Amino acid sequence: MREDRVASPTLEDVARAAGVSRATVSRVINGIRNVDPSIQEVVRRAIAEVGYVPNRAARQLVTGKTGSIALIVSGAGQFFARVFTDPFFGRVVEGISGHLRPLGVHLVLMLAEAADARAQVVDYVRQGHVDGAILVTTHADDPLPAMLAESGTPVVLFARPDQPIPISYVDLAHGAGARMAADHLVARGCERVATISGPLDVLASMERLSGFREAMARHGHAYVPSVAGNFTKESGEAAMTRLLADHPQIDGLFVANDLMAQGALEVAAARGLRIPRDLRVVGFDDSTAALACRPPLTTIRHPVEDMSAEMSRLLLAQIEDPSRRPKSVIFEPELVVRESA
Repeated sequence: MREDRVASPTLEDVARAAGVSRATVSRVINGIRNVDPSIQEVVRRAIAEVGYVPNRAARQLVTGKTGSIALIVSGAGQFFARVFTDPFFGRVVEGISGHLRPLGVHLVLMLAEAADARAQVVDYVRQGHVDGAILVTTHADDPLPAMLAESGTPVVLFARPDQPIPISYVDLAHGAGARMAADHLVARGCERVATISGPLDVLASMERLSGFREAMARHGHAYVPSVAGNFTKESGEAAMTRLLADHPQIDGLFVANDLMAQGALEVAAARGLRIPRDLRVVGFDDSTAALACRPPLTTIRHPVEDMSAEMSRLLLAQIEDPSRRPKSVIFEPELVVRESA
């Protein structure tokens, strides 16, 4: 049986619709800059009108670009068990893909949980399978940022690297956010304040903890009890259980992310503590977990989607001009007041 097929639109179809030459259409599609902007716009409208889809393989031969970038998540094996369930990573992907999708750029997810996987990632990007990489890492001593920087691959890092290396990054003023939390708890009348920190081998966790302690010291609190979690709800439950065993009279609590705060609130409720009457709680991130808390969680907003979109912009600019110097962009946190404090 013969199957009738509708022929896909060609460059000639676009050229005919735009009233220009095939060569002009090719230059516009391949990003060659010596085409008048008004003609570029006419060609783009014609592309949309006829439904032309560029052949990526042919385009790569002309431009040397794949039209893809890698999103690399690097960390310990235990961490990978929650990559697809933690709201933080969903927000990262949403921010990046939301910026790249309209540009026709594809995202390739790569996981690097050990030394051999890191070596494979570096080989993959060095061999030109992608045009650049966005790296999210969970540990301060991760060697992958330096490995990618040395490879010559365009790369942007989520969060400031622990060591000074020539790499662009986007980060949040974590200490400033923690100081906001301290000021808010003190303003609400809290006198016996504690904190649940994140893992102490993560730079952001250390900055949140030191920022909170510094602000509390300025308010006259020489000692702030602290228990470390690992950014999961279960670790928040365990940390809260330990805090209440050792310091049952606390009336204010800063938790380094919303998932741990959700676990802490559930333990507090099970112990009969009324929120916010007996205990005021402030989280960090303003993720979906903050709204899932009962009562809804007062938290420090971490604009992950905006930061991720900015990483995409930085990376595309670096791909376009590899001679660009590394750039840092620091976002400011914001206090979001709800019912828990």
